[in-house]
Parts: sequence; structure tokens; C-alpha cells
Amino acid sequence: RTGCKVVCLDRQGKLLHHDVIYPHEPQRETAKSGALIKALCEQYAIEAIAIGNGTAGRETESFVKSIGLNNKIIVVMVNESGASVYSASEVAREEFPDKDVTVRGAVSIGRRLTDPLAELVKIDPKSIGVGQYQHDVEQTKLKQGLDDVVMSCVNSVGVEVNTASKELLSYVSGLSSSLARNIVEYRNQNGPFKNRESLMKVSRLGEKVFEQAAGFLRIREAENPLDASAVHPESYPIVEQMAADLGCSVKDLMSSAELRKQLDLKKYVTEKVGLPTLTDILSELEKPGRDPRQVFEIFSFTDGVNAISDLKVGMSLPGIVTNVTNFGAFVDIGVHQDGLVHISHLSDKFIKDPKEVVTVQQKVKVTVVEVDVARKRIGLSMKSNPFADQAPSGPSQPRGKKDKPKEKEASMEEKLAMLVSKFKK
Repeated sequence: RTGCKVVCLDRQGKLLHHDVIYPHEPQRETAKSGALIKALCEQYAIEAIAIGNGTAGRETESFVKSIGLNNKIIVVMVNESGASVYSASEVAREEFPDKDVTVRGAVSIGRRLTDPLAELVKIDPKSIGVGQYQHDVEQTKLKQGLDDVVMSCVNSVGVEVNTASKELLSYVSGLSSSLARNIVEYRNQNGPFKNRESLMKVSRLGEKVFEQAAGFLRIREAENPLDASAVHPESYPIVEQMAADLGCSVKDLMSSAELRKQLDLKKYVTEKVGLPTLTDILSELEKPGRDPRQVFEIFSFTDGVNAISDLKVGMSLPGIVTNVTNFGAFVDIGVHQDGLVHISHLSDKFIKDPKEVVTVQQKVKVTVVEVDVARKRIGLSMKSNPFADQAPSGPSQPRGKKDKPKEKEASMEEKLAMLVSKFKK
């Protein structure tokens, strides 16, 4: 009714344009909405479209796919849990003081596709919708738990400096919240960072801070391939010397295991650089950034299944795990209501903990075993044969002598009357 909020973001997540379209009832301005989306895609060289999985999400996805966009533009459904909480938060008001809450929410959904962690750290942990007791535990401890996890991610994987929010950057060693804000402001004014050295141009970011933070800040597709790794700028000359000794480029050294095997690390040991440091550098060259994510796959729900009323028992559907609890896992199958896979239906074998077989955001194949439209409950199964344990149902067979129905059991009063009658006789 109030329309679909549209925002255009650049590669760094900066808001370029916002608008509203009305492709659904009651307005149903399909042609006008389609023309606007096409024009915006061309004007801003759009590479991907993120659609929130809330109200009319599936219908909007079908509409966008039907308007004839360039095949190179990917259309992805994004989990919008907590986006409305962010849009009304102090963080969002500070970032977009003159924008409506709906615009802020749309920006959050778009950024979640670009750099999910950078956006999720802005939201109160209990509003992310992951876990079982997030509303019951002490909130300060919950926040501390989230902080510990984010710090662990930052230290092991690093932060993409060209897409990270100031909230995520503030977790990096040496960066305060004010320095993180300065980095984002510099990026918005001057465009993406092309190398780590340009970070020194940021206001109040001196050599000491650079020394602490540079190793955790990544720049993909940088001029120097080492800027995408955990190798600190101070160690660049060592890597360059290694490449020179082998007669190859730094890029070749990073991509070829054969070349790295030819290196004798003892040759590069100095008073300042020991063998453990050189071993760490070599392991980082083997897998720059240690990014645990696989190659991005476009996920799509089953066409024609948009509401709980479309579900039928026995249907096999693709889904995404949205939450894992002690009693099972919740799976989004694209009908605005997550279905529950009970722990007894998570696997063909017995499991004690759902976390043994499923994780949040995992893509799974499920079978519908129960649908209760009135109560909005969906029962799902990940078993290969979910109906194997149920008794076979078929046409009733004629009863034989052994199948004679049981007579209704007499009540206590009737039994007493029978005893009295026998006694009198």
C-alpha cells in the first residue's frame, strides 16, 4: 500500500538516490515502476539488486525479474531482520538525519548484501534474531559476547576498508570511533582507497595508529596485491625481495605454491625479523585474508510459492536457515513465515545438538510435513524420507474375527450394579 522503497548505493555503500515505486495493489503502477527501475539501473550502473524478505518481498522479486533487466544484474533476497530497528536508531539518525526511516531501512538492506558484518554490528544483538535466549540473558553480557565474536572476525579475516561502516572499523586495533568516522568521511569525499598508504591522509591518523591498524585493513583489487592480505606494510620489502630472488612478481608469488616451495626462509632472517614472522608471512601469502566465505551463489526460492496458503504437505523446497535453537532450526522458504525443522527431523541419524548439522545462513533442501494456516505454523523436515515413521494410510479393510471392535468398557456404577445382581442371585 505504501509502495516499495528504492535506494541506489555505490560500491562503498554511499547513498546516491532514493525513490518509491508502486508495483502492487492497490495502485499497481507496473509499467511506470518497471521503467523507473530500468532507468536507475542504467544511470547508476547497477550490478546487483537486494530485496528485503518482508512484506511483498517475493512479489517484488518476481516483478523485478519480469521487467527485462540486463542478465548481468543479479537479484537477491536479503534477510531484513533488525533493519527496522536500525532505521529508528541513534546510529541511523546520525548517518541520515534528513531521511525517512523507510529510506534508512532500505539502505541497510542494500548494504547487507555488500558487507553483512559491517551492517549487522550497528544493530542491538537481541534484534538480529539469532539464538534462543537473546531477550532473556543479561544484555550487557550479550553485547560483550557479540563484541568478542566481531573482534575475533576482525583479527582473523580483517576488514574491507572500502565498505566497512564506522561501527565495524572501531573494532580494529588502534582505531577509535572518531578515527573510524574520519576514515568513512574521507572515503565518501575522495572515493575508495586505492592503497594502504593513502590511509595516512586521513585526519588524525598518524604513524603509530597506522602501525597498529594497517595489518587488519584490507583493500581488494588494490594497486599492490599485498594490500589485500594481512602482511604489514613494514614487511612489504621482505616479500618483494623474495619475489626478486625468484625472478617473479609479488602477484605470481602469491598465486603459485611451486614458487613458494623454492623459498629458503632462513635466508631472510635478520635482527628485526625472526623465523616465526617469516613463517606467518608465507602462510598469509598462501591464502591472503583467510576469507572463509565460498564463491557467492545466487539463491532463489521456488517460483509460485509465495504464501503459506501455497504450501502442500510433501512439497520439496529450497530454504535458508535463519536461526538455530536447542530444539531445532528455523528455515526461510520464501513465504514470510519461517518453518521449523524439529531436531528429530534434522538428520537421518540421531543428533544431540542441531549445531552438529546446520548453521545460520546455510542453504538446505526441506520437505513440508505439516501446514497450519490459521496458526501460521509450518513443519519441515530434512530427512531423506520424512514420512517413513508414519503408519500407512489407505482404504479401510473389512474386519476379520480378530479385528472385532472392542466393546465399550462399563462404568464403575454399572460394574457395581452387576456385582449386586450376582450377589442377589
